[in-house]
Amino acid sequence: MDKKLQFKDYVFIGSLLFGLFFGAGNLIFPIQMGQLAGSDMWLATAGFIITAVGLPFLGIVAMGLARKESMYELASKISPGYGMFYTVALYLTIGPFFAIPRTATVSFEAAFAPYLDQGMLQIALVIFSALFFGFSLWFTLRPSGILTWIGKVLNPIFLVSLTGLVIFTVMKPMGEVAQIPVQPLYQEGSFFRGFLEGYNTMDALAALAFGIIVISTIKSLGVTKPSAIAKDTIIAGLFSTTLMAVIYASLVYVGASSQGIFGLSANGGVALAVVSNHYFGSLGAVVLAVIITAACFKTAVGLLTAISEMFVTLFPNKFTYNQFVYLFTGISFGIANLGLAQIITLSVPVLMFLYPLAITLIFTAIFSPLFKDKAIVYQVTTLFTLSFAVLDFIHALPKEWEATANLAFISEWAEKTIPLFTYGMSWVMPALIGFVIGFVLSKLKK
Repeated sequence: MDKKLQFKDYVFIGSLLFGLFFGAGNLIFPIQMGQLAGSDMWLATAGFIITAVGLPFLGIVAMGLARKESMYELASKISPGYGMFYTVALYLTIGPFFAIPRTATVSFEAAFAPYLDQGMLQIALVIFSALFFGFSLWFTLRPSGILTWIGKVLNPIFLVSLTGLVIFTVMKPMGEVAQIPVQPLYQEGSFFRGFLEGYNTMDALAALAFGIIVISTIKSLGVTKPSAIAKDTIIAGLFSTTLMAVIYASLVYVGASSQGIFGLSANGGVALAVVSNHYFGSLGAVVLAVIITAACFKTAVGLLTAISEMFVTLFPNKFTYNQFVYLFTGISFGIANLGLAQIITLSVPVLMFLYPLAITLIFTAIFSPLFKDKAIVYQVTTLFTLSFAVLDFIHALPKEWEATANLAFISEWAEKTIPLFTYGMSWVMPALIGFVIGFVLSKLKK
């Protein structure tokens, strides 16, 4: 007989999920968005929460409802080849190519770099990232303790530290948000801009990867019935994403109100450092270091665990779990030393390509009971989305790359021709059309 989970079980699983999700980008991007959106912060926050909270929750729901054993199994509904391509691309993006290196660089640049001489930054980053990934490696090689370390130790440290900062901001605000000017980037379509800003958290992509960790944890607690696993997954996901929404709104407010005293910061990490120093003085450096490092470290451990376990499943005869951990930790260390700005620049085009495909996969999986999970719906929806995702990828490339490859004419043509292209949402209507066509074909096809 299945065990019935208690409230404390849901809290611990939800805390685990929150700890895996909430890392580097989750801290710096909402604060920077608040600074840019100013008095339009609530509209921008609504868009941000859809992609940074709503989609990750739906991703967890999709994995629970679809009853798939992995992200690869879900993506393989399109075709085995596509399943392998998309799974590898997604895991490398939220893993050693972008997200994991970013955890170290955000920790360093926000909590330590402001207090170092310019000439020392590179060598200091090498030393810091070596220590950061050394500890990450130690924890990742012991995956059985991930629930304890992330859910019961690191999360409370992070939440207590961040809550203290937010309370001070609300009690002694730095400025009246209604009077903060809106920066040019957010003066038109602040909701859509916030929507795209949520891409940078990578959480909807991570949801497809972390869903299986949550499902495995629920099974380890004694739940085996598929319907019960789906229900428990949804409850745990709802707990973690609600907490994320509250923290995001608070961070956006912190960023917007900071404009009452300070000017625009170079990035959200710098803004967080300035705000922390304002409220806590010299102690602010310590508070900020604890907040940032705890948030980023727990995410690095979760990501290294998830990607290593997935690659063992995808390539069972290549490397062991421990060997994959060493490999991905080494790659992450190397890329981290490119610096935060370079990592963000390189990640944006990839996210603009992967996100539409992830969103359509999530929604198709959720509605799969309506068409008995037939592959034709997944295939046609993805086919209609894919070409527009490629256009978004080209448009998001660094301008010098776009010019070198003579691709600028594609963006110019698309801006004049394709609805919602300038908002990064040109794929929405084609995806809906593809889903409807696929749904009709699923009913006609025996």
